[in-house]
Amino acid sequence: MLNLITHDAVTEINLARPPVNALNSELLRALRDAVDNAVAGGARGIVLSGMPGMFSAGADIPSLIGRDRGSVRAFWREFFHTSSKLAMSPVPVVAAITGHSPAGGAVLSLFCDYRVMAEGPFRIGLNEVQVGLVVPECIQMALRRIVGAYRAERLMVAGAMVDSAEALAIGLVDELTNIEQVVTRAVVWMQALIALPSHAMLTTRATARADLTTVWADPDKLPLDEFVDGYFHPEAQAVLEKLVARLKKKD
Repeated sequence: MLNLITHDAVTEINLARPPVNALNSELLRALRDAVDNAVAGGARGIVLSGMPGMFSAGADIPSLIGRDRGSVRAFWREFFHTSSKLAMSPVPVVAAITGHSPAGGAVLSLFCDYRVMAEGPFRIGLNEVQVGLVVPECIQMALRRIVGAYRAERLMVAGAMVDSAEALAIGLVDELTNIEQVVTRAVVWMQALIALPSHAMLTTRATARADLTTVWADPDKLPLDEFVDGYFHPEAQAVLEKLVARLKKKD
């Protein structure tokens, strides 16, 4: 489910779970392990990439429908732990957003240091409200620190998805390039960063990210049960079941 590619001191972790890089427990655990192994192997930076046209479609909701609370909670715990792994990475991480990035895909990008997105008809956003899910405070703050409080409120409350040009304009992503160059630009940015004096850069980075890392240091202290309660709300279940039915029709 992952391709690991070395670019000198930068490790690219490429999500490879067709057709849309939907996040299931196995992929989330593999991603955490890949981050740990990259750092242990001496990588000084990480690039997280997707497939052309799709970074990640977010959580694999069809696989969750009909499962009991324990199974659903276990999945979302994996998601929170993977988000924490990216937030707490001791080396910088760039999201190479190679296409659409709704919901959980967009969330993962929030914990990266920098975001390069494919220009064109691709959309990104925390559209959880559109599918009946609540955006927990720990994720809300991750978006606020990137786009500002009021902009984050408007985006999340509406469950808005924005195209790549608007994402750049509001600061949700840092750079646009053509789809074939997204990974290349991400690697180039990372190589320039890690060329700086290492102690000064990493210490300054840690200070700048302290608001994020304070919240995400222990994912087991995050409001997981409140989020799962929201997932099982009758309204959320009705919306999610309709979503899954639409997806099955497309297949």
